[in-house]
Amino acid sequence: MTVPFIPGKTVEVPEITYQPEVELPAASSAVIVVDMQNDFVKPGGALANETADVMVPRLAALLDRARAQNVRVAYTQDSHLVGDPEWSIWPEHCRVGTWGWEIISELKPRPDDLICPKNGYDGFYGTWLDHSLTRVWHVQQLVIVGTVANICVLHTAASAGLRSFNIVIPADGIAALTEFDQAMTLRQASWLYLGKVTRSTADIRFAA
Repeated sequence: MTVPFIPGKTVEVPEITYQPEVELPAASSAVIVVDMQNDFVKPGGALANETADVMVPRLAALLDRARAQNVRVAYTQDSHLVGDPEWSIWPEHCRVGTWGWEIISELKPRPDDLICPKNGYDGFYGTWLDHSLTRVWHVQQLVIVGTVANICVLHTAASAGLRSFNIVIPADGIAALTEFDQAMTLRQASWLYLGKVTRSTADIRFAA
């Protein structure tokens, strides 16, 4: 696969190594669901992405398997107040208290899940995610899914990798705006942060 680089030239996308299956110890693993909110997923959302909506049943099935093994689940929730400078980059979205800000009903958090509001791309920056994962849950492995692949998913994966978490990203569990963005995210996560990449959420197993 080649993609435009500069006018008249192309760049080859480096090979991405996919794991046929990944089995994780349930007791020290968590699933991080990144920004699966109405504004990013559902028709009528301010920054809705059809690829995010399509993958919802796959994420629901992954969460069911995880919860069946008592794997922890955490959500990041993009959260903005009026006047947030991010709205100079993107249209107004995820305003606290609105329908667009809410996590989609199909992936509704359960009482024991963690919800981490954030006002930037990184799910760790300025939130209690790291404290909860390390100090409270004693987690070492993270399965990271959600939207958008090369923005909030990748920034969150980067922070996780820099904190020495073992990260796993299923290719069909992250929503991208372009094929290039998808490939870049998987390449960075697997190469720069030594993460494991699978083709499908179905390739991830949790063992007691």
